Amino acid sequence: MEAPSRLQAFDLLATLVAVVGPDASVTFANSALEDAMGISRRNIVGSNLAEAFTEPALFRNALNGARENAFDVLRYDAFLKRISAEPLPVHVIITWTEPVTEIIVEMVPLEQQTRQEREERLAEQAQTNKELIRNLAHEIKNPLGGIRGAAQLLEMEMESPDLTEYTQVIIREADRLQSLVDRLLAPHRRPHMVSDVNIHEVCERVRSLILAEFPKGLRVVRDYDVSIPEFRGDHEQLIQTLLNIAHNACQALVDRIAAGDAVLTFRTRVLRQITFGKQRYRLALELHVIDNGPGVPDSIKDRIFYPLVSGREGGSGLGLTLAQTFVQQHHGLIEVDSVPGRTDFKILIPLP
Repeated sequence: MEAPSRLQAFDLLATLVAVVGPDASVTFANSALEDAMGISRRNIVGSNLAEAFTEPALFRNALNGARENAFDVLRYDAFLKRISAEPLPVHVIITWTEPVTEIIVEMVPLEQQTRQEREERLAEQAQTNKELIRNLAHEIKNPLGGIRGAAQLLEMEMESPDLTEYTQVIIREADRLQSLVDRLLAPHRRPHMVSDVNIHEVCERVRSLILAEFPKGLRVVRDYDVSIPEFRGDHEQLIQTLLNIAHNACQALVDRIAAGDAVLTFRTRVLRQITFGKQRYRLALELHVIDNGPGVPDSIKDRIFYPLVSGREGGSGLGLTLAQTFVQQHHGLIEVDSVPGRTDFKILIPLP
């Protein structure tokens, strides 16, 4: 059923939207509501929206308030019925016009609301990290060259070869810090090189690199959806992203690798009508990197994408920060779900 032109914009929203009359009869339902309820728009329009909730009386009371002009906007939590699925918990927002002829009903899935809040925190965190890294790297870089140069000049003036051991320590440590600074600045210096990307070629490249480093005790499982189309992206950035995540997983799997029962899984899937980053996408790539290691320590679970935060001694704490930065440059995001025995890093990237 073709939506009235003035209501078609609602089809672009990720939230579930219905327009009803004062008697609760539906005059319009957007595509997100169709997807959620598992019912076609043609069957929703003309029905009584109150009956779509597990407690119809709550919705009818809200509409009575609309007729009496008791509220401008009313909000409450409810459960929306679905075909062949458990009722969906939603936050209902009811707004109406004056006079009351059309009432707009928004239904935000509570899990979606929680997800959006989490994604907003990740985006804000990534932007803060980006500025922090850039500023910190520049502040370190300038005096670092002076320290190294002074150590070289000092070494040239020394008469005792035994003392050069100390200047060599200064030079080596300055070079190590320079390398760290270069890694911090790398994502902001290198231009975004866009080409056609086959995600399974990326996975296979990373798989071969990981198996070359860990030839024994590690099994890499491939669980691919071969129907995933190519998309425009930075091939090298995506390889580095997946490699950083997979390498982190292998470091956590060190005990299982020694025991010979370590498993790393690359899983690809296509998601349809998915919302993330406050946008709704028709198609998206879902790439999982799953390991059977001990899990992310609770002490860093909420800070795992922060720069210089590492779960292992000697780690730089940059791998996941850079991975998140690279994926966000593809308008995607990385999420992690971890319990002892299973850690799942999920990469989401929009597809054409």
